[in-house]
Amino acid sequence: MLIAEACEPAFRAPRPATVTPIHAIQADVPAAHRRSRCSTCSMRAVCMPPELTPEQLARLDSVIFSTRSVKRGEVLYRTGDTFQSIYAIRAGSFKTMVMHRDGREHVTGFQIAGEALGLDGVCAGKQNCDAIALEDSVVCIIPFAQLEAICREMKPMQHHIYQMMSSEIVRESSQMMLLGTMSAEQRVATFLLNLSKRFKARGFSAAEFHLRMTREEIGCFLGMKLETVSRMFSKFQREHLVNANGKTIRIVDAHGLAQV
Repeated sequence: MLIAEACEPAFRAPRPATVTPIHAIQADVPAAHRRSRCSTCSMRAVCMPPELTPEQLARLDSVIFSTRSVKRGEVLYRTGDTFQSIYAIRAGSFKTMVMHRDGREHVTGFQIAGEALGLDGVCAGKQNCDAIALEDSVVCIIPFAQLEAICREMKPMQHHIYQMMSSEIVRESSQMMLLGTMSAEQRVATFLLNLSKRFKARGFSAAEFHLRMTREEIGCFLGMKLETVSRMFSKFQREHLVNANGKTIRIVDAHGLAQV
């Protein structure tokens, strides 16, 4: 993948944060793994096919899912770990990253509630990146061997997994285009609009949201220096496209941002 500008080396441990919505979800979740019911999960409509019958949901409940709490800055899995499970983000957010041989970090993606982690491990049987929590988070652990068995029984579930893998291919292609053909302004605008679309799909505000990642991490994802990312945010604010108050972003003119 093309990298336009060097990123800062090494991951820096983030400052602690209070995340009330996640704490509400985690109120009865101990630090260790915990059983979770797909049939009653509020994220079911996002990460599961809608046509599953109550009987099929009960089958999922009985076979697959448990949860794991991951504190901000903690690693869910590392590059080279044996692939055994994929993870559905029940609450919170993550970044995936790889480390270059010279010690530079490259962020390969940001994942939010309702999205999956770990699918890239299917290919070689090992994880291809590190997955690090951007805030206190909860994931559902889905053992892949059991998921394959479920998919043989449930065609909607099989089709859903195909869609998830296809979306990963599309995401990688889009990232290549973003890094290889877009200007710095277009990269940041596309990044914000993409987040807006994903938040909207999960029932959150498309116009105002809180960035859990740092400007530096955004730069490492977009192939830009920290200073360039900050300059683009300031430019969008001057042009009344975006209002940035710390990490809280409000998109003032989505159409104008799309025309950048």
